[in-house]
Amino acid sequence: MNSSQWNPSVVAEELLNNEEILAYEPAPQYRMDFDSRIFGCNAMSELGKVLPDWSNLEVIHRNTLPPRSSFYPYASEEEALSYDSAKSSCLSLNGTWKFYLANSPFEAPKDVSKATFDSSKWGTVQVPGMWQLQGYGRGPHYTNVIYPFPVDPPHVPYYDNEAGTYRRTFTVPNTFVGQQLRLRFEGVDSSFHVWINGKEVGYSQGARNPSEFDVTDVVNLDGDNTLAVTVYQFCDGSYIEDQDQWWLSGIYRDVHLLAFPKFHMKDFHVQTLLDSEYTDAELCVKVDLEGSGSVALKLIDSSMKTIVDSTKDSEGPSVNFNLRVQNPHKWTAETPILYHLTLTLDGRQSIAQRIGFRKTEIKDGIFLVNGKRVVFRGVNRHEHSPISGRTVPLELLRQDLLLMKTHNVNAIRTSHQPNDIRMYDLADELGLWIMDEADLECHGFGEIDEVALPAHQRSMSFEEKKAVVYGGAARWTSSNPQWKEAYIDRARQLVTRDKNHASVVMWSLGNEAFYGCNFQSMYDWIKLYDQTRPVHYEGDLKAETVDVFSQMYPKIEDVVAFAKQPGLQKPVILCEYIHAMGNGPGAIKEYVDAFYKYPPLQGGFAWEWSNHGLKTRNSEGQEYYAYGGDFGDVPNDTNFIVDGLVWSDHTPAPGLVEYRKAIEPVQVLEGTHKRIRIVNRYDFLTLDHLQCTRSVVGDGYNQERMIVPLPSGVQPGDTIELDISGINVKDFKGEAYLQLDFTLKEPNLWADSGHEIAFGQIPIVGAKSVKPEYGLAKPPEVVQTPTKLKIQGTSSLWEMDLVRGALTSWFKDGVEIVNAAPEMDFYRAVTDNDRPADGWEWQDLRLNQTRPHTRKVTWQKIEGAIEVKVTSRIAPPVLAWQVDSTTTYSFTDSSLSIHVSGIPGGINLPKTFARIGMTMSLAPSFESVEWFGRGPGESYKDKKLSQKFGTYKAHVDELFTDYEVPQENGNRTDIRWVRFRGPKTTLSARFLTDGSSFTASHYRTSDLDECRHPYELHKRKCREVIVRLDHDHHGSVISSNCPLNRFGFASNSGIGLVLALVARRRYLNIH
Repeated sequence: MNSSQWNPSVVAEELLNNEEILAYEPAPQYRMDFDSRIFGCNAMSELGKVLPDWSNLEVIHRNTLPPRSSFYPYASEEEALSYDSAKSSCLSLNGTWKFYLANSPFEAPKDVSKATFDSSKWGTVQVPGMWQLQGYGRGPHYTNVIYPFPVDPPHVPYYDNEAGTYRRTFTVPNTFVGQQLRLRFEGVDSSFHVWINGKEVGYSQGARNPSEFDVTDVVNLDGDNTLAVTVYQFCDGSYIEDQDQWWLSGIYRDVHLLAFPKFHMKDFHVQTLLDSEYTDAELCVKVDLEGSGSVALKLIDSSMKTIVDSTKDSEGPSVNFNLRVQNPHKWTAETPILYHLTLTLDGRQSIAQRIGFRKTEIKDGIFLVNGKRVVFRGVNRHEHSPISGRTVPLELLRQDLLLMKTHNVNAIRTSHQPNDIRMYDLADELGLWIMDEADLECHGFGEIDEVALPAHQRSMSFEEKKAVVYGGAARWTSSNPQWKEAYIDRARQLVTRDKNHASVVMWSLGNEAFYGCNFQSMYDWIKLYDQTRPVHYEGDLKAETVDVFSQMYPKIEDVVAFAKQPGLQKPVILCEYIHAMGNGPGAIKEYVDAFYKYPPLQGGFAWEWSNHGLKTRNSEGQEYYAYGGDFGDVPNDTNFIVDGLVWSDHTPAPGLVEYRKAIEPVQVLEGTHKRIRIVNRYDFLTLDHLQCTRSVVGDGYNQERMIVPLPSGVQPGDTIELDISGINVKDFKGEAYLQLDFTLKEPNLWADSGHEIAFGQIPIVGAKSVKPEYGLAKPPEVVQTPTKLKIQGTSSLWEMDLVRGALTSWFKDGVEIVNAAPEMDFYRAVTDNDRPADGWEWQDLRLNQTRPHTRKVTWQKIEGAIEVKVTSRIAPPVLAWQVDSTTTYSFTDSSLSIHVSGIPGGINLPKTFARIGMTMSLAPSFESVEWFGRGPGESYKDKKLSQKFGTYKAHVDELFTDYEVPQENGNRTDIRWVRFRGPKTTLSARFLTDGSSFTASHYRTSDLDECRHPYELHKRKCREVIVRLDHDHHGSVISSNCPLNRFGFASNSGIGLVLALVARRRYLNIH
């Protein structure tokens, strides 16, 4: 099929059967004359004859040096071992550069690198940095899948393709004279040309990979040099850089001038080959040379003791060392023990690299490190700073990895490109497994074929569409031989740069780029270069090429069924799971338990680590975190970029706290007050580094902690029982839990002693059954009018509206308690993960618009109480579904009990309800809240295990979770009772059923639904306290990403709610 024959309406099934490659020609509107000098390449005057480098598949790099591992050259071994780049033969070119932005590469200024060029009227930018975040251009642009420009690969627009020209001067240090001078860019988005002193140096693309040029012949050694760089917003490489992140541009990583001796080490490749017993090692080091010389190698331990050393003279372009190392310490993510490797050439050039001894392999279908099965408790990490985008300061980078370690994360997938090289140094040091991913993604092509599907296929599920579309979408680039070298280049850059890092245990070919012959070529190149690591790629759905099966967001039952297949010869990794967008993730534990139950299932990487909001201000000067569309960027994918376990400022969100609990390496399984069973889920460590303490937590009390001895040598995977002594359950009058806490005995690189690693709670005294007791007290007095019912107790006065069938007023000692009557409610504000699933149906079927419609009200005096029974039809407008309910109010002299039962029915009944409960509002003075149940943070039935049972106090504002996109939040579940305190009165609610929840907030549900940013929501903050008292509440996550049937409830079954409300005078000695 050629381009003139292709019809967009052709369905993907036809495309799957067509192996021809589309022919590409420049679009007619691009055939124009231009000034060849603006290309910075050997261009002709007619566009149709020669394409510019940035829109030409034949040009990926021009005059770049071969890729290499990341290292600095030093003059001595001592300086190299400092790992201080300031002591190396390196001149940083970071800092303030002159800057000019054009709307097209053709409008970029020429001859900029000549000393006579006048840039005095230009602006300035900081390097590294992204120009959109420094006030230039059209601003940031966010898309998840779709391309922000017309799809015509390899061509990108010639207009609306911003070109930023950078200019600065530098002088060469005297110590660099006589050496090879290299100009190195660690990352430039998306492509660029370089000039020095009026001479073109070269061109490169591959936005998240380094580029290095030999500039020895173009620099002045005894005066100023003028360096100019023109960066193009889009290039043909942008088609395979369609990652789920902001489109941002510029020189965003470090720029260096490096000095290498005339004869020097160009690169080195380290492999640590463990023997069959995983005890002794062979240290294999290949050193590539420019010229010849004598290379000295040393292996030095952490105490700076030399373990082995060797010196070899070169007999060709490389030197190979194969040295035996007896029983070195083994590197793992749990035991990140590093050695120093130094290489010195003729005393002129020294290199130092921290290395770890470890072996990765797949044996009998299981991924092993040092002979042991490991489980990835991982996260997907994009590079993000809320201030500088993909330019991430080292302090923020370190903060990220420290947060991961303190929250039990042991692995990172570098989604979806190689990260800043400093991240790998930190991962080596702190201990994190790295799935290192190539800079390759092009899922925007799938959108083209999906839009072309016939009407009957557009309603298919995501997985069904994927099965139809993905094969055909590969034709654009992944199965197009014209793109082969571009794909191989991504693999070459990845592996060559990061090959010497112990933390990198698996390569990944990219993400969501379909599957085709070019992935086979990438795999083949990697396996020729590095046989020590397996290769991953989720798009190879059947693992025809790669070494592991990989899945995204499978249902738990599906992935378990897959892992249980007999004869699996490759491990299974969930490269993305538990979508953390907004109020999520939920339903984590079932996945994690499966990882440890089924050996082929070896963990997963949560999507994703961080929200990507960019800090900005609205028209009123209020700061907020922006997402797609906030900068006028069209088209966009709105807030899909705000989907992390940490907030945009990289502090923990509730989702990270929940993930930490689910993946904790010590699990409390079950037990009694005498004996507790636990399991060690570390991969390599025993529990000897931990201390265990126990306490008893109950309704209103917290017993002092006592040490529980842990047996020594508890091996990974072992289950043991701990004996508990000194607890008499008869001492506890109310509900009580035995709590075990596991903390660090000693400080380490990432946490202080006493840091909590894991905890567990076991019920030892159950909740007592509580029923309303009316007793023999005199019932309240009743006064009835045609439409009102007044009920007068000793100090309480209630008023019922008989027409509405609702409690409209409650005074206690003359103080109004209720602002708005309690009303049955089945709706909550939708979460981000609700929206694509049940959330749309809730709104489409008007669950948010239900109101009670009274059918009958009766009342009677019973022993010690007044009972009012209201029969209602709770229904929305427009539609014909309903809940036929009976609400019974039982008033005693000082309390109120409410019992609701109902039967849903009718046409168009929603499949699920968001909640079953009552919504009411209290007077503004009820600002203090106390409760017994899970806390202190928010919790839902599928997102609650991180929250401990206990008695908690908080102000109403402290219960609110201010999500960067307003949505349902702040629920507390498994609540036994809750008290709302005002200056003179306390209102207590006791739930008479298990699994109940409450929420208290100053925001209405409708406001949470309607506002798209916190600053909009804050303007709607109301004075009264909006209270929800729920019998049941849907899980926090309602999408195909999680096993939602376990955490929701069907609407076609009966519903019920039972609770008791008591108002008491508050005395001054009550806090």
